Amino acid sequence: MRRSRWSLPRDGDFAMTNELAARSGGRILVDSLRIHGADRAFCVPGESYLDVLNAFHDTPELNVVVCKHEGAAANMAEADGRLTGRPGICFVTRGPGATHASIGVHAAMENSTPMVLFIGQVDRAFFDREAFQEIDYRQMFRPLAKWAAQIEDPSRIPEYVLRAFQTATAGRPGPVVLALPEDMLAQTAQVADTKPFQTAYSGPRDVDLAALQSELAQAQRPLLVLGGSGWTAEACAEVTAFAEASDLPVVASFRRQDLFDNTHDHYAGHLGLGINPRLAEKVRSADLLVVLGSRLSEVTSGGYTLIASPCPEQRLVHVHPDPEELGRVYQATLFINSGTAAFAAALKSLMPIKSPAWRPWLTELRRDLEAFYRPPAPDAEYRGVHLATVVSQLTESLPRDAIVCNGAGNYTLWVHRFHKYRQFRSELAPVGGAMGYGLPAAIAAKLRHPDRTVVCFAGDGCFLMYPQELATAAQCGAAIIVLVVNNGMYGTIRMHQERRYPGRVSSTDLANPDFVGLARSFGAYAERVSTTEDFAGAFGRAQRAGGPALLELCVDPAQITPTARLATAKPVGVESSRP
Repeated sequence: MRRSRWSLPRDGDFAMTNELAARSGGRILVDSLRIHGADRAFCVPGESYLDVLNAFHDTPELNVVVCKHEGAAANMAEADGRLTGRPGICFVTRGPGATHASIGVHAAMENSTPMVLFIGQVDRAFFDREAFQEIDYRQMFRPLAKWAAQIEDPSRIPEYVLRAFQTATAGRPGPVVLALPEDMLAQTAQVADTKPFQTAYSGPRDVDLAALQSELAQAQRPLLVLGGSGWTAEACAEVTAFAEASDLPVVASFRRQDLFDNTHDHYAGHLGLGINPRLAEKVRSADLLVVLGSRLSEVTSGGYTLIASPCPEQRLVHVHPDPEELGRVYQATLFINSGTAAFAAALKSLMPIKSPAWRPWLTELRRDLEAFYRPPAPDAEYRGVHLATVVSQLTESLPRDAIVCNGAGNYTLWVHRFHKYRQFRSELAPVGGAMGYGLPAAIAAKLRHPDRTVVCFAGDGCFLMYPQELATAAQCGAAIIVLVVNNGMYGTIRMHQERRYPGRVSSTDLANPDFVGLARSFGAYAERVSTTEDFAGAFGRAQRAGGPALLELCVDPAQITPTARLATAKPVGVESSRP
């Protein structure tokens, strides 16, 4: 047998040889993944990529997590990419596997997360005949991914995989999709591997920093808005130091609250769904917004009303790693094309600028936030677990590095309002608002950080998107804690339905299973919690269970948001006849 010029021995170091090995496409692909640092892949197996599965068998350095649904596998890969800053890896089969997995690609694009989805494809001889499960994935994924391609020659696999990793991590990170014809994976080729990919970074120019300094010197009511991806722990620390030195108030964009310690005196809140009304007023009255990393999407900008498009009323300094994003939606006062980490590092070169007007502005913003954090007392008619109290208790008792995950639904309003994120990469939530994201993300987080506490919040409808992944958690030994917020309805849709068509409930009630029995059938510890007072004890037992655990929280269905109640709603859990 001949060996590749760049081969990967078991110890992970590179060895030079003068020979080229004849390897199958599947073997070349898995070797390429290892060269680029991949140590985990999420999949649902399929016959379309058997040669990759065969190569996995001989590659113990690559941990393969077998999931129960391709959508969950793709979401796990996305979450893993967010936690590592490297492309999350997912393999699915053709047709149904690819369509199921598309949700994870959409999540990666919306979240700006590096990810590579590999899809088994029909044999090359069958192209363009609508063969069994055939889809042109280049067309299908073009609007969802940064790049979608198909590898038709095994000798080009190293080239394509290198480009996939480069593209997924460059500029604004995002997903890449590569289709793999089944016969191509079985074909052998003699080809040299590439060297590991190197992420390309952009940084601010001196003239950009000087212009920013001038903008800050003129401001009376500035806000520093943090968002996007490409962050590092060092970058978060450098931004914190700059905010402290300059007395700048800091706000987080939608579902990016873990970029700044929420207990810090300079943290002023979260621009997202259920925004603090007083913070919304402050954003409108600010005279300078320094936006680092965020695209200022629809949710962050309050439907483009807090920050008007295309011409904001506030002076706007927009810092973003993708030059095509700058000016696409907003005409800024100052554009700075820079990665978040590079820009954060450059902030230390600016002399701290303090204005006498900033201190009362910051104090008022922080006072507004502290008031917003205080859980409102339960309504006299409230029944069941008081979610505001539960989340507030958790934020005080969870370790600083605990990872909190969630999907989509009105229950997230309580999570984002009352939980205080303390550390970088402690929040996993879909910017694109996809239900079902939280449970797969929690499993990926626990596998990546087995020593950290991982809590998943999920509404009853949200949880039922991928409940079978509790089996994956049990199989992998992922000791996550899932809190199912059960109000017996699709709450977000019911809220909008009641606003537009009062009293005309349609298609939003849920006939739920026995969540406790369902969880136990997968081997998870489970309890039903019907009162606020019972929560702390149940959570402690879940923590000590030693494996995946689920707590069903029976909440008042009438309490549709932390501050709003429905006129009528059927009781759940508390008055249920279920055992």
